[in-house]
Amino acid sequence: MSNEETGEKLVASNRKARHEYFIEETYEAGIALTGTEIQSVRQGRVSLGDAYAEVRGGEVFLVNSHIAEYDYGNRLNHNPRRPRKLLLHKSEIRRLYSRVRERGYTIVPLRMYLRGGLAKLEIGLARGKKTWDKREDIAKRDAQREIERTSKASGRERD
Repeated sequence: MSNEETGEKLVASNRKARHEYFIEETYEAGIALTGTEIQSVRQGRVSLGDAYAEVRGGEVFLVNSHIAEYDYGNRLNHNPRRPRKLLLHKSEIRRLYSRVRERGYTIVPLRMYLRGGLAKLEIGLARGKKTWDKREDIAKRDAQREIERTSKASGRERD
């Protein structure tokens, strides 16, 4: 599960986000984590399914993500669903805030990965899809699968 060229190890991905939203821009953000949280992230015990990011007081926070408690943590273990601060440049925060104020935009986490021992989060500025957009995507994907299947079958007949 690691990418040898960039030294990244994928920890968690939010596959549902690309189905539910049109991703218009992506950003890479660091995450402020406690000691037990980074240990759980390294074990891959992260869920981004229902998570989103919001701008509060000039800072961006990841809300509703789940990082499981560390197995070997003691009474100082972390709260699995606490809001976590995302580390972005001020210009990026301002751009995200101005877009999120517009109707229909939100910030969704796309994937979490480790690079050089540090946890990074890829977030996307997203606009919600309507039901027919989702059906259209499913139809395109099915058509592409069918094309690949017939091309493989015709390739076998020639051999």
